[in-house]
Amino acid sequence: MDERIARLETPEECEQFALNVQARRPDLARAARRRGVELRAATHGAVADVEREALAAVYAYERVLSERRKKKVRATRTWQMIDRYGIIEAVERAVNRSAETTGFTALAEMDMLDLAFESVVLRHKECFSPETVKRSAERLKKWEGDASQKDMKGEHS
Repeated sequence: MDERIARLETPEECEQFALNVQARRPDLARAARRRGVELRAATHGAVADVEREALAAVYAYERVLSERRKKKVRATRTWQMIDRYGIIEAVERAVNRSAETTGFTALAEMDMLDLAFESVVLRHKECFSPETVKRSAERLKKWEGDASQKDMKGEHS
Protein backbone atom coordinates (compact mmCIF):
# COMPACT_ATOMS: atom_id res chain seq x y z
CA MET A 1 0.00 0.00 0.00
CA ASP A 2 1.23 3.46 -0.87
CA GLU A 3 2.53 5.21 2.26
CA ARG A 4 0.28 8.23 1.63
CA ILE A 5 -2.76 5.95 1.70
CA ALA A 6 -1.52 4.07 4.78
CA ARG A 7 -1.28 7.36 6.71
CA LEU A 8 -4.95 8.18 6.17
CA GLU A 9 -6.78 7.63 9.46
CA THR A 10 -10.45 8.37 8.78
CA PRO A 11 -12.90 7.68 5.96
CA GLU A 12 -13.26 11.45 5.53
CA GLU A 13 -9.50 11.88 5.05
CA CYS A 14 -9.59 9.07 2.50
CA GLU A 15 -12.38 10.72 0.54
CA GLN A 16 -10.68 14.12 0.55
CA PHE A 17 -7.40 12.56 -0.62
CA ALA A 18 -9.27 10.71 -3.37
CA LEU A 19 -10.91 13.91 -4.56
CA ASN A 20 -7.56 15.71 -4.57
CA VAL A 21 -5.77 13.10 -6.71
CA GLN A 22 -8.62 11.77 -8.88
CA ALA A 23 -7.68 13.70 -12.03
CA ARG A 24 -3.96 12.93 -11.91
CA ARG A 25 -3.84 9.55 -10.18
CA PRO A 26 -7.09 7.59 -10.41
CA ASP A 27 -5.24 4.54 -9.06
CA LEU A 28 -4.43 6.39 -5.81
CA ALA A 29 -7.98 7.72 -5.61
CA ARG A 30 -9.33 4.18 -5.91
CA ALA A 31 -6.88 2.96 -3.23
CA ALA A 32 -7.89 5.80 -0.90
CA ARG A 33 -11.57 4.96 -1.33
CA ARG A 34 -10.86 1.30 -0.58
CA ARG A 35 -9.00 2.37 2.55
CA GLY A 36 -12.03 4.45 3.56
CA VAL A 37 -14.25 1.39 3.16
CA GLU A 38 -11.88 -0.67 5.31
CA LEU A 39 -11.78 2.02 8.01
CA ARG A 40 -15.59 2.20 8.10
CA ALA A 41 -15.85 -1.57 8.44
CA ALA A 42 -13.25 -1.61 11.22
CA THR A 43 -15.32 0.79 13.33
CA HIS A 44 -18.49 -1.30 13.07
CA GLY A 45 -17.54 -3.65 15.91
CA ALA A 46 -16.82 -6.86 14.04
CA VAL A 47 -14.92 -9.44 16.06
CA ALA A 48 -13.63 -11.67 13.25
CA ASP A 49 -11.95 -11.07 9.89
CA VAL A 50 -14.90 -12.60 8.04
CA GLU A 51 -17.27 -10.10 9.68
CA ARG A 52 -14.98 -7.14 8.92
CA GLU A 53 -14.68 -8.23 5.29
CA ALA A 54 -18.45 -8.71 4.93
CA LEU A 55 -19.06 -5.26 6.42
CA ALA A 56 -16.46 -3.83 4.04
CA ALA A 57 -18.49 -5.36 1.20
CA VAL A 58 -21.57 -3.44 2.35
CA TYR A 59 -19.65 -0.19 2.68
CA ALA A 60 -18.06 -0.71 -0.75
CA TYR A 61 -21.50 -1.27 -2.24
CA GLU A 62 -22.74 1.95 -0.65
CA ARG A 63 -19.67 3.76 -2.01
CA VAL A 64 -20.35 2.49 -5.55
CA LEU A 65 -24.01 3.49 -5.37
CA SER A 66 -23.15 6.91 -3.98
CA GLU A 67 -20.65 7.49 -6.75
CA ARG A 68 -23.17 6.51 -9.42
CA ARG A 69 -25.99 8.61 -8.02
CA LYS A 70 -23.77 11.57 -7.04
CA LYS A 71 -25.22 11.59 -3.53
CA LYS A 72 -24.83 9.56 -0.35
CA VAL A 73 -26.71 6.26 -0.58
CA ARG A 74 -27.29 3.77 2.22
CA ALA A 75 -27.86 0.03 1.63
CA THR A 76 -30.99 0.13 3.77
CA ARG A 77 -32.32 -3.36 3.03
CA THR A 78 -28.92 -4.93 3.56
CA TRP A 79 -28.48 -3.18 6.92
CA GLN A 80 -31.98 -4.28 7.97
CA MET A 81 -31.08 -7.87 7.11
CA ILE A 82 -27.81 -7.57 9.08
CA ASP A 83 -29.70 -6.18 12.08
CA ARG A 84 -32.29 -8.97 11.86
CA TYR A 85 -30.05 -11.99 11.17
CA GLY A 86 -26.46 -10.97 11.87
CA ILE A 87 -23.75 -10.39 9.28
CA ILE A 88 -22.94 -14.03 8.47
CA GLU A 89 -26.57 -15.07 8.00
CA ALA A 90 -27.21 -11.90 5.96
CA VAL A 91 -24.34 -12.84 3.63
CA GLU A 92 -25.75 -16.39 3.32
CA ARG A 93 -29.19 -15.05 2.42
CA ALA A 94 -27.85 -12.53 -0.09
CA VAL A 95 -25.57 -15.01 -1.85
CA ASN A 96 -28.23 -17.74 -1.96
CA ARG A 97 -30.72 -15.66 -3.90
CA SER A 98 -31.27 -17.15 -7.33
CA ALA A 99 -30.20 -13.99 -9.16
CA GLU A 100 -27.06 -11.93 -8.64
CA THR A 101 -27.57 -9.20 -6.10
CA THR A 102 -27.31 -5.60 -7.22
CA GLY A 103 -24.33 -5.34 -4.87
CA PHE A 104 -22.47 -8.10 -6.68
CA THR A 105 -23.17 -6.59 -10.08
CA ALA A 106 -22.28 -3.05 -8.99
CA LEU A 107 -18.98 -4.13 -7.41
CA ALA A 108 -18.13 -6.29 -10.42
CA GLU A 109 -18.73 -3.42 -12.83
CA MET A 110 -16.45 -1.18 -10.74
CA ASP A 111 -13.69 -3.80 -10.72
CA MET A 112 -14.13 -4.43 -7.00
CA LEU A 113 -15.26 -8.06 -7.03
CA ASP A 114 -12.72 -8.88 -4.33
CA LEU A 115 -14.99 -6.93 -1.95
CA ALA A 116 -18.22 -8.75 -2.93
CA PHE A 117 -19.95 -11.11 -0.49
CA GLU A 118 -19.12 -14.01 -2.82
CA SER A 119 -15.40 -13.29 -2.54
CA VAL A 120 -15.68 -13.03 1.25
CA VAL A 121 -17.40 -16.43 1.30
CA LEU A 122 -14.62 -18.05 -0.71
CA ARG A 123 -11.93 -16.58 1.54
CA HIS A 124 -13.75 -17.89 4.64
CA LYS A 125 -15.39 -21.11 3.44
CA GLU A 126 -15.44 -22.59 6.94
CA CYS A 127 -17.93 -19.92 8.08
CA PHE A 128 -20.57 -20.63 5.44
CA SER A 129 -22.74 -23.50 4.26
CA PRO A 130 -21.49 -25.70 1.39
CA GLU A 131 -24.39 -24.40 -0.72
CA THR A 132 -23.28 -20.79 -0.20
CA VAL A 133 -19.66 -21.63 -1.02
CA LYS A 134 -20.73 -23.44 -4.20
CA ARG A 135 -23.03 -20.62 -5.35
CA SER A 136 -20.31 -18.03 -4.66
CA ALA A 137 -17.75 -19.95 -6.71
CA GLU A 138 -20.22 -20.42 -9.58
CA ARG A 139 -21.23 -16.76 -9.62
CA LEU A 140 -17.64 -15.51 -9.63
CA LYS A 141 -16.64 -18.00 -12.31
CA LYS A 142 -19.60 -16.98 -14.48
CA TRP A 143 -18.80 -13.29 -14.07
CA GLU A 144 -15.13 -13.83 -14.95
CA GLY A 145 -16.17 -15.82 -18.02
CA ASP A 146 -18.60 -13.13 -19.12
CA ALA A 147 -15.97 -10.42 -18.56
CA SER A 148 -13.32 -12.26 -20.57
CA GLN A 149 -15.77 -12.70 -23.47
CA LYS A 150 -16.47 -8.96 -23.41
CA ASP A 151 -12.71 -8.30 -23.44
CA MET A 152 -12.27 -10.49 -26.50
CA LYS A 153 -15.09 -8.62 -28.26
CA GLY A 154 -13.61 -5.26 -27.25
CA GLU A 155 -16.68 -4.29 -25.20
CA HIS A 156 -14.88 -3.90 -21.89
CA SER A 157 -11.90 -1.71 -21.12
